[in-house]
Amino acid sequence: MRWLKGLILAIILICVLLVGMLFAVNNQQTIALDLIWIELPPVSLSVWLLATLACGVLLGMLAMMGVYIRLRALLTRAQRHNQQQRKELDRLRVQELKEVA
Repeated sequence: MRWLKGLILAIILICVLLVGMLFAVNNQQTIALDLIWIELPPVSLSVWLLATLACGVLLGMLAMMGVYIRLRALLTRAQRHNQQQRKELDRLRVQELKEVA
């Protein structure tokens, strides 16, 4: 089963690489990006699009970091509460056994 997962992952990776190469080959036009206050040097369209994608991914990860930290804290608190409940349950079980005997 593990080899099948690795094979599927390898196939997906090869497909993504092929699509990326086709994307880069088909977008060779050089354009200069004008950002109102600064004009960036002319580079191929594929580079600009991939740079924009990378910036978007990083900004998205940064934006979700707050939610991730909050959920991680809630999980830690719930695990701590669960552990306390288990200790209390074990203590009550032992106490019940002592009362029966």
